[in-house]
Amino acid sequence: MECAWKGRANRCLGPARRRCGVCGAVAYCSASHQISHWSEHKEECERLKQHMKHIDSLNEFPFTFSSHATIEVCEKRETRCSLLRKWGIHQKGMWLYECQCGKSVTSFNCNSLMDYSWDLPDTMCPCNETVSSPPSKHFSDWKEYYEWRCIPLDSPVALLLHWPLTIYHAIQTVMGNRISDTNQKLQIHYLGPEKELLQLDVFAELHPLFPGLDVHIEFIGPEVPQCRDGKSFTLQKYPRCISADCVCKSTEDVSWGEQTVSINLRRGFYHDCYKDIVKDSFPHLIIAPNAGIAAYSKACNLGAKYITDTTGRPLSFPIHLNPFRQPMVVEDSALFLPCYSNCFLFGM
Repeated sequence: MECAWKGRANRCLGPARRRCGVCGAVAYCSASHQISHWSEHKEECERLKQHMKHIDSLNEFPFTFSSHATIEVCEKRETRCSLLRKWGIHQKGMWLYECQCGKSVTSFNCNSLMDYSWDLPDTMCPCNETVSSPPSKHFSDWKEYYEWRCIPLDSPVALLLHWPLTIYHAIQTVMGNRISDTNQKLQIHYLGPEKELLQLDVFAELHPLFPGLDVHIEFIGPEVPQCRDGKSFTLQKYPRCISADCVCKSTEDVSWGEQTVSINLRRGFYHDCYKDIVKDSFPHLIIAPNAGIAAYSKACNLGAKYITDTTGRPLSFPIHLNPFRQPMVVEDSALFLPCYSNCFLFGM
């Protein structure tokens, strides 16, 4: 836990053990730093106090590893690295950027953006078309999705599948039954991708979630490698497992037929290339996962305020907890509130 006033003025005097007596969400190294921060903190103190009452909801997941990935990581009895090692996926393939010892996101190898496996056995991952039936309703949480996809609750794949499942939840929230009005093609503009660029194969999971629809995603952001700017991909299979006898290893045609999930990569900022993109891809959904504002409860409130102040319009979709947030806390949070990737959703 870092001092909430760290880096603002004088050097911190020691560990941040002095918690705010009102909200309890922030801590300081000294009384002087707490006093200095009050003029800024007082605007969010009451809101943080209310959020602190709902910590249990933030940490609530159905997985067998939930307490290890939430409370024990927060209390430093576990780390992301230690959990990934227990699953045998530490520093492997798509999992490479899921802990602090991974490489910098800017070190992408242009030849290594696609065709990764789950590095898990077939019983632990969605590597093929095994579903009980087409989705008949909007999945409301991880448990419903895992049951439908026949994945056991001790599988860590949700740590990566929160990207496509957040898209799924956002589309269902925004469009509902109007998905049938898309002329069989969903157009999505995805802003600011970073480590997702090494996890593109997980977006194949949008195939069974939207049966009968083509899904096209424009990934736009400054972290897209120069050598991949303008490149397009079509996902025609799921990431493979490591089981030698699994059907995903079949040499037969694994095509999904006419339905596709396609991806286009664009380097730059959305406002600079928007006019060019919409010529071919007018979006049903514009989504900015994490976006620098959505990880913390206080930050999503600030982000929502910026949107309403800039547009002069209220949010159409108020801030709410994302049921498909990543089920492992972000380490070294600046708050006593647990922080999750893609934790909150809001928009207009």
